Amino acid sequence: MSQPPDRPKIFHITHVENLSSIVASGGLLSHARLTAQGGPKAEIGMKRIKDRRLALPVRCHPGDSVGDFVPFYFCPRSIMLYIFHRGNHRDVTYRGGQDPIVHLESDLRRAVTWAEQGGTRWAFTPSNAGATYAVFRSDLGRLDEIDWEAVSNRDFRPAEVRDAKQAEFLVYGSFPWHLVERIGVCSMSVLQRAQGAIAGAAHRPAVTIERGWYF
Repeated sequence: MSQPPDRPKIFHITHVENLSSIVASGGLLSHARLTAQGGPKAEIGMKRIKDRRLALPVRCHPGDSVGDFVPFYFCPRSIMLYIFHRGNHRDVTYRGGQDPIVHLESDLRRAVTWAEQGGTRWAFTPSNAGATYAVFRSDLGRLDEIDWEAVSNRDFRPAEVRDAKQAEFLVYGSFPWHLVERIGVCSMSVLQRAQGAIAGAAHRPAVTIERGWYF
């Protein structure tokens, strides 16, 4: 166990080409809902893993699967981003590198307040939610079960760090665009593309270059 930060942040990564459709949808959609609508404009994830998550139960919410929830990490510069950066994983068809990938940053406590006020289910896991051994919590009082040192560790070669760094926050169905507080990008060219994608939105979070969030 380790002491959680006072205001934990959560991060969802996506391709910059998906921003306009995310805005048009009013926010992020779960894999289950995206699949029902034909999928995202730019697919970057591991389809085999995403499809498997559709069958994995979220045990604190009987009847729900992991794929029914929008996933977030508790850190930028995630292991999944590293996979995109390397571009050699056999289960990932995306080969565009990390530069077009953007981080959507939100505040955990604001997200939970919104969810609970609207009756939207949420959960978190101290490890990868796609693992069969994952445990699920829906009580912020148990955030100390996350290994926050591992979450922030930039060296994830040790297996125990790698597993704990993949802790996730999950929101059922969809996650509203207005809760996105910042869009972190790798370069000026992607910053300009992101700003263009959200130019017509009522809510326009700051878009900033965050090189420390990338490899």
